[in-house]
Amino acid sequence: MPAAPLRPFGAVLTAMATPFDADGALDLDGVAALATHLVDTGNDGLVVNGTTGECPTTTDAEQDVVLRAVLDAVGDRAHVLSGVGTNDTAHTVQLAREAEKAGAHGLLVVTPYYSKPPQEGLFHHFRVVADSTDLPVMLYDIPGRSGVPIHSETLLRLAAHDRIVAVKDAKDDLFSSAEVMAATDLAYYSGTDELNFAHLCQGAAGTVSVVGHAATSHYAEMVRCVDAGDLAGAAAVHRGLLPVVRAVMRTTQGAITAKAVAQIQGVISHRTVRLPLVDATDEQVATLRTALDQLAP
Repeated sequence: MPAAPLRPFGAVLTAMATPFDADGALDLDGVAALATHLVDTGNDGLVVNGTTGECPTTTDAEQDVVLRAVLDAVGDRAHVLSGVGTNDTAHTVQLAREAEKAGAHGLLVVTPYYSKPPQEGLFHHFRVVADSTDLPVMLYDIPGRSGVPIHSETLLRLAAHDRIVAVKDAKDDLFSSAEVMAATDLAYYSGTDELNFAHLCQGAAGTVSVVGHAATSHYAEMVRCVDAGDLAGAAAVHRGLLPVVRAVMRTTQGAITAKAVAQIQGVISHRTVRLPLVDATDEQVATLRTALDQLAP
């Protein structure tokens, strides 16, 4: 049986939505309920205040409150990472230090977006943030949102930093990911639900999933199968997930569908999002409900 990869943040993580009430204010009861539900159904890690958590439209103070609420609810049972990445290094450092003060177990640091820095700028940005706290760091490589990828050569340089221990990969270049995994001890986490199975089969540590709002136990089973060398079993789980992955990831934006899923499940009361996002329509909710109904237990 092959050895399981190193998992500094667990294996099955959900990029958690941030519940709001009907008027768009934080719903802290909903935050605690959603975090508890996700861990109860199989997550051993959560990422809060990421894109799915609507970090672009939540204030620094709100993000601190959300992080503390999640830590209070499940911090003794799961790894809790806080998204702190911005396109301003000084602001990112400030958020990282506040997350450490709140008790976060790790940091998710996305590639600075919009400004499209060169690779040398990315290298220094990530190093400065990693130097600013004692927390382990997961880099978030998502050029579709940030505008620039983290090149493999840059990742190889960053891997030398003691606190840069993982990558959430949404670059969707499986070969480049394999090359970095072969050359470093960086733990790779699939950040694209459509590629979770493929990433795990080539040695990824786990997943940071939006579809985890709907299918945490299925991803836990997929990981178990891969660890056991049962790739046929993992492939069967993967195929069974295709309808719900399509519904969550391709109906509309993931933060919108994640909240709609949690509302369908009765975990949160409202699917409210903040502009420029818009709430899931009744038609979109019906599509999600059909996909959830098709999901085998």
